[in-house]
Amino acid sequence: MAFFKKLKDRLFKSSSKLEEGLDAIVQDGGEEDVVETVSVSDEPDPQPVPEPEQVPPPADPQPGPAPEDVPPSPEHPDPVPADPVPEPVEPVPGMPETPIEYPAEPEPVPVEPPSEAPQPVDPFPLDPLPEMPTSDPIAEESRPGFLGRILGRGTPQTVVRRVLDDEMLEQLEELLIASDMGVDTALRVAANMAEGRLGRKLSTEEIKGLLSEEIARIMEPVAKPLPLYPTKPQVVLVVGVNGSGKTTTIGKLASQFRAAGKTVVIAAGDTFRAAAVEQLQVWGERAGVPVLTAPEGSDPASLAFDALAQAQRDGADLLMIDTAGRLQNRADLMEELAKIVRVLRKKDPDAPHNTLLVLDATTGQNALSQVETFRELADVSGLVMTKLDGTAKGGVLVALADRFGLPIHAIGVGEQIDDLQPFDPDEFAQALTGANG
Repeated sequence: MAFFKKLKDRLFKSSSKLEEGLDAIVQDGGEEDVVETVSVSDEPDPQPVPEPEQVPPPADPQPGPAPEDVPPSPEHPDPVPADPVPEPVEPVPGMPETPIEYPAEPEPVPVEPPSEAPQPVDPFPLDPLPEMPTSDPIAEESRPGFLGRILGRGTPQTVVRRVLDDEMLEQLEELLIASDMGVDTALRVAANMAEGRLGRKLSTEEIKGLLSEEIARIMEPVAKPLPLYPTKPQVVLVVGVNGSGKTTTIGKLASQFRAAGKTVVIAAGDTFRAAAVEQLQVWGERAGVPVLTAPEGSDPASLAFDALAQAQRDGADLLMIDTAGRLQNRADLMEELAKIVRVLRKKDPDAPHNTLLVLDATTGQNALSQVETFRELADVSGLVMTKLDGTAKGGVLVALADRFGLPIHAIGVGEQIDDLQPFDPDEFAQALTGANG
């Protein structure tokens, strides 16, 4: 959830633009509706204190017959014996028969009860204190009763809603096209949102929720992590245009795979840019991953071939090959990329096992033409979208998923290693639209 919070915080450009547009659409021709909101106090309702049980006093014993008068019964056949009568003591011979005299008991002295003394009269009597209220009457008036809270009644509030009609639907389509969703995708999304809801009043929050659900439905089939195969080494070729973030993406993926227990080798195939080699070497030192390099200006296809042979000897799990950035309209550079693929297949007919196309979200609709060209030459198997935090047109990812259906393995919203994470359609849809999850 930490990445989702960061995603929402950094996609504020896209979400704020959509939210502002939706607010403007609803306000244009909308009406205020009064809704009842539940205003339940944070404190729980006081529980009644149970009264102590009244214990009845013990009943007075009823007078009954004396023990000796109790007749025998089946449970008690013998009557209770009375106290034994002492037998007379015979005098001892030789002793004088002198009677023993006991002292007489003193007579009780009658005690007179004390007379009640007269109580003094208070010359300044005080009035009894008034009873204190058990609760604040103001708070009681403002707080709804128990039955009101049960029925959801509280303080009324106003919410602006607008009837979903053809005019509002057209405005929604224009807003989605402006967010770089593409014409076809925008029309399809708006039509699905309006299905069964024409003539109903909708608020901004309700529209955002519907839009988030529709985007998540489109993105769900393409949300797939990078597949891992038992083949060793698994060759991952990373391609993309200049400045799309290929080198940084390779370093982050290598570090994450290394942390997962995989042995990774990186080949610095961008032999035309010295900064790319140095950047990969820094990432390799961080993750403990070796980086294979070649002299500046060397043939990148030759480096890829040698790197694959080295990874096979070392028994590495993954070989990630960086390539030089190239524009999709440069035929010579695209032919060089096709050469790298042909050379790899001489060593391993199934290589590359994955071809990742790294896309810069700030390029907008230009990403669609990049996917078309790279698919023809390099057989792209998956996408990685970077720099989503730097654009107000994050809807291009929805257009890519709707048009091509290529798996989206990861998205990036920053430069840190944890800023590249597996793609989650629900989190992305909520962050893009600003809807509450």
